Amino acid sequence: MEKTEILEQLKTDIQKLKTKDFNIYFFTMDTKGTPTAGVANVYEHVKILTDLGYNTHILHEKNDYTKVGKWLGQEFDTLSHVSIEGGNLRVSATDFVIVPEIFANVLEQIKGLPCKKVVMSQAYDYIFEMLEPGKNWLDYNVFDVITTSDVQKEYITNLFNNPKLEVGVTKIGITDVFKKSEEPRKPIVTIYTREQRDTSKLFKTFYLKYPHLKWISFRDLRGLPRETFANQLSEACVSVWVDDVSGFGTFPLESMKCGVPVIGKVPNLVPEWMTDKNGMWTNNINNIVDILGNYIQSWLEDLEPKEVYQEMEETVKTYTTENQTTSIETYFNTLTEKYVTQLEEDLKTREELITTELNNETTNG
Repeated sequence: MEKTEILEQLKTDIQKLKTKDFNIYFFTMDTKGTPTAGVANVYEHVKILTDLGYNTHILHEKNDYTKVGKWLGQEFDTLSHVSIEGGNLRVSATDFVIVPEIFANVLEQIKGLPCKKVVMSQAYDYIFEMLEPGKNWLDYNVFDVITTSDVQKEYITNLFNNPKLEVGVTKIGITDVFKKSEEPRKPIVTIYTREQRDTSKLFKTFYLKYPHLKWISFRDLRGLPRETFANQLSEACVSVWVDDVSGFGTFPLESMKCGVPVIGKVPNLVPEWMTDKNGMWTNNINNIVDILGNYIQSWLEDLEPKEVYQEMEETVKTYTTENQTTSIETYFNTLTEKYVTQLEEDLKTREELITTELNNETTNG
């Protein structure tokens, strides 16, 4: 490409970025219809960015990808979906491809593409799942990372320890589908654990230690559509949460927004929203059953601590869909502006170089 053509291409790319005439692709795993908080958050990003005027797409590997409308909401099925299968995907230098932290193999595959690559790290524990020993994200030409909390940002920043890797945060928003029930809460314990065996162990232990409370029901919310999930959650008198490697922890916040107190094990990476007053937390999973037994007894006698409800309301005030939208808009505007600045500096350098060469030719001529 001639020097003048390069200059014109740079000017075109800068204009495309300034007018949102480019694509953002979020590579998304196919859960085959199984609800996951991580995939839901990806779809929220795509919907918000689409509403903001960005050309945003769900990028998936196979043509027979299972959309999420049945569990997340039909409006998400109408978002743009693009399949890699068939080799029809074309990306330009102004496009962005967002890849979850678990898919280091995908980063390897797209390493040579001209687009900008960004890692979306929602689950810090998956960072090394497919990352080859001795490799890091910068080896795949990744210099930007999105995560969901300042706690994870600090972890990632310290882990990679490279100033070239910029980590930004897009906040989680708890949708208004989660709300307090207008009916009195029922003697139901909603439970959500990463490992299914923990769910079984907890309710079996509870019935063994508290046989007089066998009439209390346990409700496992795993795999339910979001609206059903929210409705069933709002009916409960208390929630139980166990997830040692949680990167953020949406379930406790969803419970709090429904006005349902939470008993949980503190995960390895302590969430930024967790305080000693907005829930009943323990570092030992074996303590949960006794905390639960004591709480239910207090609830039945209307003696549970009322201050926890105030703390819950204060906690969830931060995690609104409005704040999420603002956070996502700010991040992607900043990401785009940074790229524009980079290209403008490149353009200026090339123009100065050409001017210098022309002056030298004039002088020598």
